Amino acid sequence: MNAPDFQTDVCRDHLDRFFASHGDAKKQKAAAKALRVLAAGDEPMRCKPEGWAAGIVYVLANRDRRACGVPRMLNAEFEEFFGVTMSTVYKRAAQVDRALEI
Repeated sequence: MNAPDFQTDVCRDHLDRFFASHGDAKKQKAAAKALRVLAAGDEPMRCKPEGWAAGIVYVLANRDRRACGVPRMLNAEFEEFFGVTMSTVYKRAAQVDRALEI
């Protein structure tokens, strides 16, 4: 695994926290799979794990449709929940999307 275990574990914790209050079991399972793909990939998961978790959620929320945010959450609420800016979310979401295309 390229990402340090703590980075992946912290990211998983943020995903679990999000889906406990905002998500569903199907999307949570998909998020866990996306995290495994990222952690096993060639590109290291640098920077804040919160940004990676937010990027994963954003990609899953906008899969197969025009990207328009996370349903039932304002961007400001999403930023506050993960403690990252939307520019970070967009950047990580693009990286997640590329990793999942393979």
